Formats: sequence, C-alpha cells, structure tokens
Amino acid sequence: MKTFKVIGLMSGSSMDGVDIAYCELTLNQNAWSYAIPYAETIPYDEKWRVRLSQLRSQVSLTYVKTDVYYGHYLGQITNNFIKKHNLSPDLIASHGHTIFHYPETRITAQIGDGSAISAVTNLPVVNDFRRIDLANGGQGAPLVGIGDQLLFNDYDYCINLGGFANISGLVNQNLTAFDIGPCNIPLNRVARDFGQTFDNDGLIASEGTINYDLLQALNKIPFFNQKPPKSLNRDWINQDFWPVVRNYNDINPNDKMKTLVDHIAFQIAQGIHQLDNQNGLNKKVLLSGGSALNPVLVEHIQTHTEAKIIVPEKQIIEYKESLIFALLGILRVHNMTNILGSATGSNINAVGGALHGNFSKLIF
Repeated sequence: MKTFKVIGLMSGSSMDGVDIAYCELTLNQNAWSYAIPYAETIPYDEKWRVRLSQLRSQVSLTYVKTDVYYGHYLGQITNNFIKKHNLSPDLIASHGHTIFHYPETRITAQIGDGSAISAVTNLPVVNDFRRIDLANGGQGAPLVGIGDQLLFNDYDYCINLGGFANISGLVNQNLTAFDIGPCNIPLNRVARDFGQTFDNDGLIASEGTINYDLLQALNKIPFFNQKPPKSLNRDWINQDFWPVVRNYNDINPNDKMKTLVDHIAFQIAQGIHQLDNQNGLNKKVLLSGGSALNPVLVEHIQTHTEAKIIVPEKQIIEYKESLIFALLGILRVHNMTNILGSATGSNINAVGGALHGNFSKLIF
C-alpha cells in the first residue's frame, strides 16, 4: 500500500476561480482510494477574470507573458494554501486554464507555465495533460473518465455540471465520455442580468416559466445530434448557442433562465440515454460541479430520466475535478495510462502530462 499526497489545481470554463485540493491518494492491491483533507476555491479578482476572458484575442507576446505570469500566480496561491494548512505535498498536478480548444485541428492550450509553478513552490509539477491526446487524434476531453472509473466506480455514470456538462460511463466494458452541452456558462450570463454571478439555489429559474419556442430552437442546435466523441469550447457558445438565445431577448429574464435550465436538463438526460438504451432505468448517476448545487436544475434532470440522480457531499461536488487531475498526475509520474482513447476518440491510450522539477522521490 502506498499513499501519495498531491495538490490538484483546476480552473474551469466558468472562470469563477482556482480550485485547490490537497488529496491523499492510496493504491492498495490495484485499487485506488482517496481523501481530501483540505480544499478551497480562490476567486479570481476582476483583473484576472478580464485577462483570462480576453486572452484568446491578444497578440502572441501577451499570450506568452500571461502563461508565465499565471504560472507564478498559481505557484503563489499554492504556497499560501500549503502554509495555511501546514502541508507537505509530494506533487502538484495542474490542469491550467483553457484558452484554445480546437480538436478538429489538433490544437488545445491550457495556460499556467508548469516550470513557473515548480520554481515558486519548489515542488514537482505535472501539467499540460490534453495535448498528447489531440496529437493522437482524440478530442483531449473529457479526461476525467479514467478517474471516474478508478475512484467512483460505485456509480454507472458520472456527470460534471461545470461551464460545460460532460458524462462518462462504461458501454460494453469500454469507457465512453463526451461533452453533453453548455451548463454554467449560459446560466451565469443570465444571472448577471440580475446583478448576480450565478443563480443561487435556482431562485431565478424557480420564478420563471418555460418558453417552448426557445426550448425547441435550442434543442435543434446540430451539436446535440452529433455522436461522440465530441467536445466543446467557448467559441461554440458565442457562435452557435448564444445567438439562438439572443433571438428571444424579448422574453422575461426569469423565463429565459427557466428555459435554459430545462434545455440543459433535457440534454443531460439525452446524454444518459445515449449510454443506456433503457432510459437510465436502474442506473445510478453521480453529479458534480457547481450546478449540482442548483436544486431546480437537478429536479429537471430527474424529470427527464429514469436514472437515479445522486448529489454527493459538497466537497465532491466542488473538488472532484481537482481530485481527478491529482490522480492523473500520479499516474503520469509513474508512466501509467491516464488517458483512455475510448473516452476521447483517440486511436490509442496514452500517458499525458508534462513534467517540471525533481521527481526522484516519487516512486512506488
């Protein structure tokens, strides 16, 4: 039995902040278990939120500078987290923040220079997990499926409700995973019309009614009929999804929120049914990600599927992705498969992640 102490860093497409989780991952007779003794989210200030949201349109030198500065920022907040909780981690595994994701041209980019993180923290770092999969012809997303399989195999399917919703699960003993559609990104945009960063407890949606014209238009967007593997990026939101919503700007904002909630819930149910031809009957589905805390959305998901929808404790809701990237980091260090081609559409399984720093102490 061996236990690894890993800090997982995750910045999602919702851009609300950096999730930091100190994880203890134990391998015992080929079975993994975990604990998350400490975790917190460091919110982005307005400077970082604007810089990250606009970086895709900046010149190349600005991109490179931001990659390095953001790496130093991640290192500094990690040092503060380590000092605050008196930790002695073995490793940092950093997802970074996605700026570009174009799998059709084999391009993806997550900023947060791993060498900078390692230099600031004096710890070994694994980052840049996705590019090897795109090089092999995969989508590079979702990558969390192998973690779902190793850590959460009590459930038939796992769904993360972040900026985008994604699903993973076994189909004929092969792990399948794909992006279902948008989630927090459009919901948070509507919440800003109410002076809020998100729809706390679904209160905005609860006061609206479904606009079925908008609902039908959203469900007709071609992406939803595509078969996996498939993944999404913010450009798709701006070019394909949000223009449909803008066509109905004259409807009540509460109704717009309620309609988006039902659309998201319906597509999530369709994702479950795509993996299971019994409409999810007798299947257990674990939810995580920020919108798992939205009871209105969860209720709508349950109305669209026969599967049993399970909302876990808040720590797993908020830090499951950080935990899984911590696991991917440990697998990478020991040259073990951490990307499954069956989940991403790649031709092969892969060992993904770039190494920075001294890894000599990290051996089984």
